[in-house]
Amino acid sequence: MKQASGLRILALALTFLPLAQGASAQSVAEFYKGKTLEILVPSVPGGDYDLRGRLISRHMGRLIPGNPQLVVKNIPGGIGLAAANQLYRVSPRDGTVLHMIFQNMPVLQAIGAKGVQFDVREFGWIGNTTNSPNVINSWHTTGITKIEDVYTKELAVGAPGAASTSYVYPAALNQTVGTKFKVVTGYGGGAQVDLAMERGEVGGRGSNSWASWKAGHPHWLTEKKIHILVQIGLTRAKDLPDVPLMFELAKNDDDRAFLKFLSSDMGISRAVVTTPGVPEARLTALRKAFMDTMADAEFLADAAKTQRDIEPSSGEEALEIAKSMIEASPRVLERVKEILEPVSK
Repeated sequence: MKQASGLRILALALTFLPLAQGASAQSVAEFYKGKTLEILVPSVPGGDYDLRGRLISRHMGRLIPGNPQLVVKNIPGGIGLAAANQLYRVSPRDGTVLHMIFQNMPVLQAIGAKGVQFDVREFGWIGNTTNSPNVINSWHTTGITKIEDVYTKELAVGAPGAASTSYVYPAALNQTVGTKFKVVTGYGGGAQVDLAMERGEVGGRGSNSWASWKAGHPHWLTEKKIHILVQIGLTRAKDLPDVPLMFELAKNDDDRAFLKFLSSDMGISRAVVTTPGVPEARLTALRKAFMDTMADAEFLADAAKTQRDIEPSSGEEALEIAKSMIEASPRVLERVKEILEPVSK
């Protein structure tokens, strides 16, 4: 009986072996043919992350083997945590779900912030669309036109929440260089902060991409409705040569290291990731399709039409930045925790 049972098991194994071999031998093009891929966007429609996700969705599919369709799905909530957690915990790990990840996710993971249910080092980093710096701005009615003004005069700036860069940057400057930013949280997103500035509820915005200002409100720049006080990045933007970088304001080496850490995620400021566990061939294909898209003439013409700046970097480069932030020095991370204490417990 035992021998007969063993023979039946062997026969079943031999029956299913060709099916397993066929599945493993399936090409990337065969897998993606006829499929629809999702791009999760962690914000409401209309912002820079959303517009970039939709821009990519219109072009990248024709450069992925098998030519799948791409659609955007907005999942706002938790300052980006809702979408990142869904990608890590719920989405199929097969390369059919992409995500325009918020740049502050590595910071929140590094400090052990509540609500983090992912490890950014395990995501499949596909590429980053731009390294345009973030900026802090004032509204013209405040009379504040440069960062030095905020050393002596309070400036209320709007922020979606206490874990957003709109909160972190002003709070870090208050702690290190003695600025007098008052951060007003609770807005649903950047667009709501913009409206609050126009209504006079706040006198500025705690953070926004410089590229986003140029694309979304160019008339505010030409009419001097907003003033750029400081930029957050590792190098000054070519068209902001006289606006200081945040870490340049530091008064000592310890503060400089801290502010540089907060600035280093600009290398993943508009990055695309996928789930952990995607087969290597598919991840490689997605990375190649992404970089091909960033150089594609139709894509670049569309990007210019929608005023999205494109300065791409590879998925491998983005992954290294995310890893470096998780592995930052304990002293730096302790200082970040002090600022983000409300969300790190």
